Amino acid sequence: MTIFDAVLLGIVQALGEFLPISSSAHLVLVPYLRGQAYQGLAFDVMLHAATLLAVLIYFANDWYTLLKKGLTAPKSTQGRMLWYLAAATIPAALAGFFLNDWAENTFRSPLPIAICLIVFAYLLWIADRQSGTRNGDPDIYTVPFITVFLIGVAQTLAIMPGVSRSGVTITAALFLGLSRSAAARISFLLSTPIIAGAALLECTKLTAADLTAPLLWGFVSAFIGGLLVIGGLMKYIKSHSFDVFVYYRWILGALILVLYFWKQ
Repeated sequence: MTIFDAVLLGIVQALGEFLPISSSAHLVLVPYLRGQAYQGLAFDVMLHAATLLAVLIYFANDWYTLLKKGLTAPKSTQGRMLWYLAAATIPAALAGFFLNDWAENTFRSPLPIAICLIVFAYLLWIADRQSGTRNGDPDIYTVPFITVFLIGVAQTLAIMPGVSRSGVTITAALFLGLSRSAAARISFLLSTPIIAGAALLECTKLTAADLTAPLLWGFVSAFIGGLLVIGGLMKYIKSHSFDVFVYYRWILGALILVLYFWKQ
């Protein structure tokens, strides 16, 4: 892998992890479309570690408040939210532990990825339309447990490449009555333990030989890109819908279908 390849995939990871377009799909599709082999587990682990660091830094104040209140004042609104998020993470953690290999083997090919891109984009489009004129960034700490938990259950679907973890959680949050800003914040907070768990689990499989210069460049580009993407998305959705991401997924899904059947 060249440094250019590493930086490109780092940027792809940053865009795909936090925008509702599916990072796993793009990490499969970019090498596929460029005629290259899969970049390997070690590289994917480092990219996820980079985006984990980005979301931790961007939401550092939130996590400081959640952890402090969750441990010292668990009955406060912030304290309860920490445990809500912990409980809502369990379904996706179980799905990842028991079903991830099956999902990767079953859905890690262009045809199912294209279908997931198109279908779940349609669901996001419906949810965004249903959200209507709900605006603003309300106190997410007052969101009830059942709402947070159902968003966490929806997150289990993200084990399928093409679904998009941020996309499916934002879609669920919009269907459950949250505004776009609140939906995105809940999505990012829920992503933290899942990304952390996946990165820590896979890090045990790394060896010293895996730590190369391209790996470092991929990490740096994914980290910087992640910070920029989170900040940009949070500002963008205050005055815009998710339509641009829906249209992108539809176009990409359609192109993949055309290429797939053309090569048959």
